[in-house]
Amino acid sequence: MIGNFPFVAVVIMLGLGIYSLMFKKNLIKIAIGLTLIESGANLFLIALGYRKGSVAPIYTMAPEGAKMALPTPQALCLTSIVIGVATTALVLSIIMIIYKKYGTLNTDEIRRLRG
Repeated sequence: MIGNFPFVAVVIMLGLGIYSLMFKKNLIKIAIGLTLIESGANLFLIALGYRKGSVAPIYTMAPEGAKMALPTPQALCLTSIVIGVATTALVLSIIMIIYKKYGTLNTDEIRRLRG
């Protein structure tokens, strides 16, 4: 049913995130690109753990011989989400400090104003 769609979405998200990190000059857009990369990695982990017709591993009344979805990628994804939130908060707080000091979010101007 879903085929390769999650993996295509992962490639698109990673591509947009890397493009944003490399070619955008606004610090907020760079932070959005970092978040896109984190979300792409999380989607990749979840897509790896998917099994067609599987039962959630927390369901204890599963029928005999039922296939279970892999719980390890789900646990890794939850950990990654927590780390991603902390990283995003740190990046946004640093961006706020840079804006207060320099009055701009453009990376070219911040480099020029260094002194």
